[in-house]
Amino acid sequence: MPEQFVATLKQLPDNCGVLIQKPMGDYFWQSQEILEVCRRKNLAAAINCQLRFAPYVAAAREMLRQGLIGELYDMEVRVTLATPWELFPHVMVHPRLEIQYHSIHYIDLIRSFLGEPNRVLAKTLRHPAKTLSSSRSTILFDYGDTMHAVINTNHDHAFGPENQESFIKWEGTKGAIKARMGLLMNYPHGVPDKFEYCLLRDGEPPTWHTVPLAGSWFPDAFIGTMSSLMRFKNGETNVLPTSVEDVIKTMAVVEAAYAASDAGAVPIAG
Repeated sequence: MPEQFVATLKQLPDNCGVLIQKPMGDYFWQSQEILEVCRRKNLAAAINCQLRFAPYVAAAREMLRQGLIGELYDMEVRVTLATPWELFPHVMVHPRLEIQYHSIHYIDLIRSFLGEPNRVLAKTLRHPAKTLSSSRSTILFDYGDTMHAVINTNHDHAFGPENQESFIKWEGTKGAIKARMGLLMNYPHGVPDKFEYCLLRDGEPPTWHTVPLAGSWFPDAFIGTMSSLMRFKNGETNVLPTSVEDVIKTMAVVEAAYAASDAGAVPIAG
């Protein structure tokens, strides 16, 4: 768990490579301590933010790189399902459950596509009949007046599979992409992932196409975080995508989301 990371990192040889499980600390001060020891020991340190490497994310990133959906103006993550937190007894008691241990995946993912937000608005909430610290969140990123980026999570949808949702959606000026994260639905058994796209063509009605992809988030995306660290350490690349230097910025957004949730919204006059 994160409170053990600093002591463990101190025991490693200087200049070695290390893959650290997310989150990079439970609080931002802890994240800063982890970053400091990694810098001091010159560690090639990466955080296991593996959603960046899920097959459907990689496919969407390539379509965006090729400009197929035009200028990206909307990115949404929506999760509406029943999460069996009891499968994670050491996590379900955490005072910062939902954002710190779930939505952090999506915060990191949005950063990897859109860069650093100017501000963040957020509210994380608990269920009235549960002892969990939080199980639903809305996080809205401020990227200016044209980019809409939002995360909506609801882990309390205990009403059967018919209306469960688990997807990432990208919308651009020339098309859109939607990826179903099947792993999270009917957890831990999951349902198949689904990757769809729609490209606008003059004189034709919008049509969605489904593309079969090999692999899924678990375990295939772990290859990305592991192999990127190995290639970096072997000198095959000078880019370490989920380095502690990068993920510290994810942790700053997480901390800002909690601060925004605590501060509350603007009161309504009258």
